[in-house]
Parts: sequence; C-alpha cells; structure tokens
Amino acid sequence: MDRHAEAFLEMLVAERGAAPNTRSAYASDLADFAAHATARGEAPVAASLETLRSYMAGLHTGGLSARTAARRLSCLRQFYRFLLRESIRKDDPTQTLDSPRLPRLLPKYLSVEEVDALLASAASFPGRSGLRAVAALEMLYVTGLRVSELLSLPRTALTSGAALLAVRGKGGRERLVPLGGAAREAAAALLRAGPESPWLFPGRNPIHAMTRQGFALLLKPVAITAGIDQARVSPHVLRHSFASHMLARGADLRSLQSLLGHADIATTQIYTHVLPERLQRMVEDHHPLAKPAELDKAPPLEPEETA
Repeated sequence: MDRHAEAFLEMLVAERGAAPNTRSAYASDLADFAAHATARGEAPVAASLETLRSYMAGLHTGGLSARTAARRLSCLRQFYRFLLRESIRKDDPTQTLDSPRLPRLLPKYLSVEEVDALLASAASFPGRSGLRAVAALEMLYVTGLRVSELLSLPRTALTSGAALLAVRGKGGRERLVPLGGAAREAAAALLRAGPESPWLFPGRNPIHAMTRQGFALLLKPVAITAGIDQARVSPHVLRHSFASHMLARGADLRSLQSLLGHADIATTQIYTHVLPERLQRMVEDHHPLAKPAELDKAPPLEPEETA
C-alpha cells in the first residue's frame, strides 16, 4: 500500500474516529482497486476516470452485489476527495461516476410478542447467564443501541443510576439515550452478580469486554427456548425492532434519528415501512365516518402515498 493510502487511512482514524473494522475494510477496498489500476499501468493516486469506470464495471460483471460495489465506490470517493483536499491531485475523478442502484431492503424485525417471548426465555435461564441475557435484551430493545455500543459500555455507565446513557457511536459521535426502569434494574442485577470488571458486559476474561461472537452465542439458546428461529434473532434485528415499534407508535423520524445515532435522516427513513398500518389505524380511530369493517377490506396504503 502506498503512502497516500496509508495517510488516508490514518486520517479516517484520527479525524473521523473510524473503528478498526472500518479501517480494515477501507484498506481492503483500496488494495483491490490498486491491483486493478496497476494492471492498467497506472498508480492508484493518479488513476484516470477510464480506469475507475472499468473497475466499477468489473465489479458488476464479477458478480459482486450492488451494496458491496456501492461501498467500494464510497471508499474511492473519500480517498480522492482526501487527495484533492491535500493538493495531491487537482481533480476528483469519481465525481461523474454513478452509484450502483441499490435494492430497497426492508429492515427485518420481530413482533412485540416475539420480543416478550425472548425476554421470558432469557429470564428462565438460571444464574448469571440468565441475568446477562435479560440485561442484554432489555438494553438493546429499550435503547436501540448497536451491539458495538452496548459492549463498549463501561461498568461506570450505570453507577449513578441516571435515566440517560452517554453513548459513543460511529465516528466518535456522542449521544444521550434514555434507559427505562426495567433495563436499569436488569443491568444493576447483573453488576451485583459480578465479577469485578471495568465493563458492563465482561467477557470470559473480565479484564476485556464481551466480543460480538460471545454475544451471538448468548442469544442462540435464548432464541431456541423462545421457539424463534435463531437466524431471525441478532443484535441488529433487535435494533430494527426498537425503531420499527417506536415509529409505529407515534415517534417522529427526527427523534428516532437522534436515538439511533444516524448521521443522515435518510438512513432512518428505512423504517417508514410501518407507516401504512399506522395511518390506517389512525383513520379507523379518528375519522368520524370511518367504518372499520370497510377499511379492513381496503388495500393497504403504499409508502409513496404517505409522503
């Protein structure tokens, strides 16, 4: 990897607080493009628009998903903007490149009844394993935290008994997230059970926080006991469930954006899939001429009609 790519990756960490996984993914993307540019006789830092176009075309013909291609293009755009800002290049060759068209994927989420079943299942496990599972599920579902945010919470996050959690999210951005009484009590019970650790969710070695893999192993038996397909239960599905249930019950997008820690409200808008059902219920409940029997026969509103 050349020195300009190394400088770009260092900037991501120093200025944007990029996580190690993000840095690693960007390094891999840049290395893949560098191999393509070199094969065409060009250095990556001086790559032409034609080389970039042939690279993106190759991703498509190579069978990569549109989402992966979009991520690689995003990496290249940020790289060349960095080069332009640092006066290493006089132009940004990615400006005229079109982004791959992404399919609109609806977030996968659980029903309220399924979340209740998971919590009941977690509570049925004896000892500290049950306390840990209940605390993890309560906190994820009540706050909508990313699993990385949850696992990086220090033990001291709850010592004050405050109703708000200070969370450091993507890019080092901090936000305050309300924490309900049940989640606070579950976390406090977990802390009382030990062991001593600097982390709210310690790993096998309490000096270190629990890993994502360890968290996945924690959820697996809980889902099985609840009678829910374990493939449908993950920390991100619980985050989606939090957001979908909040929006369906009247939360506005701006508040939800703040709670989830999204930098762009466009990311939060994926949850508007719950709006047609909510609007139909609102008409049934409040319109003076509404007849529920007739409304039940009506086709559901399409998302475009809710704008």
